[in-house]
Amino acid sequence: MKVTVTICRWLVGLLFIFSGLVKANDPLGLSFKMLEFFEKWGIQFLDNYSLSFAIVINIIEVVAGVGIIIGWKPKFFTWLLLLLILFFTFLTSYVLFSGKIHACGCFGDCIPLTPIQTFTKDIILLVLIVIILFGVSKITTHINGIKAIAVLAATLVFVGFVEFYVLHHLPFKDCLAYKQGNNILEQMKPPVGSYSDSIVTTMKFNHNGKVVEIVGENYPADYNDTTYQFIEGSMEQKVVRKGNNTAKIANFSLTTASGNDTTQAILDIKENYVLIFVKDFSKITASDKAAILNIIESYTKTKIPIFIVTNDKEGIATSGFNGIPIFTCDATEIKTAARVNPTIFLMQGATILSKVAGVDVDDLMK
Repeated sequence: MKVTVTICRWLVGLLFIFSGLVKANDPLGLSFKMLEFFEKWGIQFLDNYSLSFAIVINIIEVVAGVGIIIGWKPKFFTWLLLLLILFFTFLTSYVLFSGKIHACGCFGDCIPLTPIQTFTKDIILLVLIVIILFGVSKITTHINGIKAIAVLAATLVFVGFVEFYVLHHLPFKDCLAYKQGNNILEQMKPPVGSYSDSIVTTMKFNHNGKVVEIVGENYPADYNDTTYQFIEGSMEQKVVRKGNNTAKIANFSLTTASGNDTTQAILDIKENYVLIFVKDFSKITASDKAAILNIIESYTKTKIPIFIVTNDKEGIATSGFNGIPIFTCDATEIKTAARVNPTIFLMQGATILSKVAGVDVDDLMK
């Protein structure tokens, strides 16, 4: 039994550590996923706390994983893991059975899993944790007291630092469609071999006093005669096979103040140019703004075109970036492209040559 429990707690511990670290690489991604759940559940009053929840959950996952591996306070950490996995299983079951949310983001964007895969994973983890719970008395440790507390404290500080760093710079590992090296136009195309949703249409008719249901195009030979009267509101469409033709970048556009779509024109520029993504002009720090103005001045001298992309229409007038063309873009696309406000892209055509956060703008000029 002791060997079984040891194997289980190492498997559970390592998986929780891995899961927490993957999401700690991009806590904003998890917070955006939480916003989806809050919206579906009608609890948008928690929206302002989504990032805080994400940061705390990632830390707890990693600390709990380390705690069960080192074996200190085994009852506490086993029960903590059980509560976590019950919560995660509830979320993944909601995603799987409700169909209202595409994915739960259990491993972030770096390791996308289908709803059935995430739910299965959580069920397996639940079984492993239950085994640990029944064999918790068999757990022994060589790390006690101050040493154990030091290890857990160091873990907490490390994960907290990682999250603090990526929130002010950019994720260490960019797993999104706007990562360095990607071609935006290519990412806007459906995947090779993809297909659209297969939809079956059902309609009901009144025929000689009886309701006749017609599925698809299986119309009777005498459908056009006056004995078939369509019943208003009876048409239904059902997806019988879900398509997979959704492009990784779906709503990227660059629109001028007058409403003109200049996306293709900008992405067709052959020479190097700069895109500055701004989610919120009011939240740009003075140092970030000074650095951006510096890069604008530097690149303007070398005649490299610079454009600002934002969804903050109200802040454009007072942005202070006078003389720089400003385009508006879908808010979700900006959140995906620019995890940090602001984020600067060095582009060549539709290809992202380099990508840095505002605080690291000097790296773009090297």
